[in-house]
Amino acid sequence: MSVSPTLLPKFSRWRAALWPVHRYELRKLVPMLLIFFLISFDYNVLRIMKDTLVVTAKSSGAEVIPFIKVWVMFPGAILLTFLFTRLSNRLKRETVFYVMLSIFLGYFFLFITVLYPARELLHPHATADMLEVMLPAGFKGLVAMFRNWTFTTFYVMAELWSNIILAMLFWGFANQVTRLGEAKRFYGLFGIGANLSGVAAGESSVWLTKKQFSEYLPFGADAWEQSMVLLVALVLVGGLAAMALFRWFNTAVLTDKRFYDVSKEGKSRDDVRGKLSMRESFSYLLRSRYVLCIAIVVVAYNLVINLVEVVWKHELRELYPNPSDYNLYMSHVTSIIGMCATLMALFISGNSIRKFGWTFTAMLTPAILLITSVGFFAFFFAKEDLSTIVLQLFGTSPLAIVVFFGTAQNVLCRSAKYSVFDATKEMAFVPLSREDQLKGKPAVDGVCSRFGKSGGSVIHQALLLSFATITGSAPYVAGFLLAVVCVWIGAVRLLGKQFNELTKPSAEADAQTAPASIPEVAVAFNKEKEVTASS
Repeated sequence: MSVSPTLLPKFSRWRAALWPVHRYELRKLVPMLLIFFLISFDYNVLRIMKDTLVVTAKSSGAEVIPFIKVWVMFPGAILLTFLFTRLSNRLKRETVFYVMLSIFLGYFFLFITVLYPARELLHPHATADMLEVMLPAGFKGLVAMFRNWTFTTFYVMAELWSNIILAMLFWGFANQVTRLGEAKRFYGLFGIGANLSGVAAGESSVWLTKKQFSEYLPFGADAWEQSMVLLVALVLVGGLAAMALFRWFNTAVLTDKRFYDVSKEGKSRDDVRGKLSMRESFSYLLRSRYVLCIAIVVVAYNLVINLVEVVWKHELRELYPNPSDYNLYMSHVTSIIGMCATLMALFISGNSIRKFGWTFTAMLTPAILLITSVGFFAFFFAKEDLSTIVLQLFGTSPLAIVVFFGTAQNVLCRSAKYSVFDATKEMAFVPLSREDQLKGKPAVDGVCSRFGKSGGSVIHQALLLSFATITGSAPYVAGFLLAVVCVWIGAVRLLGKQFNELTKPSAEADAQTAPASIPEVAVAFNKEKEVTASS
């Protein structure tokens, strides 16, 4: 006979808002937080480096980013998603985690030991110079992508870390082993862990980025190469630590039935094994109205953020052409994003979901992106007219002011993404069955995310070929952005209605209580309560 989980103690008002976790749940939550922290830490370090490499490279600029995302990253996302799907059909979840993570870590080790030191021999500068003369100015980004092809591969692998390792591996694992009642309380805390990793990654990058060559370090031909080696070494250590912790979690935590029923997972995997393919994943996505709405939301976010970021990074490169200076600035931005996102995850994300519901919380991200993007483009278009006023009031150039407002826009948008957007998106998968998650999540996270980024890059490419420069194409970028945000808001409203219908049976399960599938915990607490009362 099971005991109602409501016999477990309820949280105080402040604990419910800041730390809605029962003591026995720490054994499950803390390792997951640490794994998420390490994976997110590596991603943030890589994200800073990838932009610095390709944007400040020889004969390059922000124009190269749209070409990389269309011609290299999108095919790479499909290839790695296909590999993940095939491995998931044949291997255990734990083994797939080790294999995929090892592929990425192996590449970064190869890059810093072989590809980067030999870059001058490997990069076809003579052919690229010839193409630059023959092709129109709008193809500058395409030529730069070809010229610095080793940097291009680094950019792609660093960017795909988010989709493959973070979204598909970790979140897929988290969605599988986390119950809906736990997700409402845990996922906001996961956001806090990821955001703190941004602060740690930003400050670590600032500390390890050297502006002057150090004779005491036995590697690197210049200051930037020494910084690269140190940062990649930090990524490798973080990745290996995540693998070790993941192993312990599977052997010491998931074997406890209070946290996870291994027999049910095994049955579910056997039912799906041999049936899952990329074609079936996309077929399921098109058939499922619910998953299709999730896909639209993911595509819209990635499309919007990439439309704005290319313009901002173009201005940033003009202000900081030196790679060390550029990397330092981006490191500071990453730290600020982490701090802001931590505050949002701590005080807004989980509390908003519990008090105002999924739909209201999911609406926050498109609202923030719309307001901040309008502000950034307003200053971008008016920078020439305001040059005299800016110089008199602030004593700086209009370019610096535009970069500042672009940075503010990026900080707020990324903070919303790492707190409310990720939490609501991942929670949307929880009500689905294990089979539906295995069919829909690889398509959404592995390809739809890349499709959104590539879609923004296709728009930029078409505009660059028509107007030759990012500045000339900016008004049209702003128009596309407004249209996409409107579609995004509509998809969130439709998805919210379906989510509420799917979770209606569990609506009475208060977020402060433990899941009903662990009655033995309630019994233990009840006995402890009786002993205390009798004494």
